[in-house]
Amino acid sequence: MQIDPATLRGDWSYPTRVRFGPGRIAELAQACRELGMTRPLLVTDPGLAALAMVKDALARNDDAGLPTALFSDVKSNPVAANVDAGVAAYRAAGCDGVIAFGGGSGLDAAKAVALMVGQTRPIWDFEDREDWHTRANAEAIAPVVAVPTTAGTGSEVGRAAVITDHDTHTKKIIFHPRMLPGIVVSDPVLTVGLPPHITAATGMDALAHNLEAYCAPGFHPMADGIALEGVRLIREWLPAAVRDGADLAARAHMLAAASMGAAAFQKGLGAIHALSHPIGAVHDTHHGLTNAVVMPYVLAFNRPAIEQRMTRLAAYLGLPDPSFDAVQGWILDLREEIGIVHTLAGLGIGEEHVDALVPMAAADPTCGGNPVPIGEPELRRMFLMAINGELGETK
Repeated sequence: MQIDPATLRGDWSYPTRVRFGPGRIAELAQACRELGMTRPLLVTDPGLAALAMVKDALARNDDAGLPTALFSDVKSNPVAANVDAGVAAYRAAGCDGVIAFGGGSGLDAAKAVALMVGQTRPIWDFEDREDWHTRANAEAIAPVVAVPTTAGTGSEVGRAAVITDHDTHTKKIIFHPRMLPGIVVSDPVLTVGLPPHITAATGMDALAHNLEAYCAPGFHPMADGIALEGVRLIREWLPAAVRDGADLAARAHMLAAASMGAAAFQKGLGAIHALSHPIGAVHDTHHGLTNAVVMPYVLAFNRPAIEQRMTRLAAYLGLPDPSFDAVQGWILDLREEIGIVHTLAGLGIGEEHVDALVPMAAADPTCGGNPVPIGEPELRRMFLMAINGELGETK
């Protein structure tokens, strides 16, 4: 389908203010000023910091009379030390706001920096448990403008950050409602040229978010509707984005689908993330890629609880003979088409790692959103399924 990318433009107010469309990065300085910033800190990862897009953003802000400091000491799976260093950089430069610029790692680290610049308690005191966010000094949280450069996590419209506790090798979700960026500048041009394997992995992350939100138990029809359309956009546009990094229409639709996934998963996530988080924390695998690998095995395990939902999803996607198997078959075909390895063994994860991973997965808060209640025995079974490529009766 031929679409003029110039028409893929809009100003949205859900779940925060979003300036979407090609070329909108030119409005970065204006967005910062709207949130009261006079000297922002741009937080990103070291790879992006070396690219023209970051250098251009810094120069553009400087030309607009908005001097902007840079912090880029962020790991691919951010750790608390990265956040501490970002807070130190923020204070040293006398900053009054944060530009979260990048993929999931940069966005999450930046939002955590914005949270922590005004706190006296350690970051782990704000883990997403019970009412722990009320411990924070909400008024001291710095404003954030988010600029996504990958179509994956959707962290630009999220109220949390995933940070790895290096001491325990566990990923923890840090949460506060005011971590939601005040403005998002969502420019698909910034995602053009992303390598195919990164496009594939981040796109599958967006699929995992939409799919798990849709399957999560509980009554949230707004999240379900967003998730359904997010999955449809991914089915239509992810292969095109992987094939041609310059396909701006594909990039735009994937960027929207990623934000939709993050908005939808307020409903909940599940075992895809429960398995993926400890693998990433211990073995430093790419989060989206790990989600993509474990996805069909978790769906196969959850089949008794989600079969009816999968049939509705298959019908919405226009798959032949709508059923659970139709969705699972589409996902398996998609993974093969875009180059996702079939098993965890392909990521270097073997049965010898399972004993250490199972209790970490069981402690992950995403377990509670799984449509089938799970504990250590069930998680062990899913890990082994994903290592050995066992999908049961599913084609």
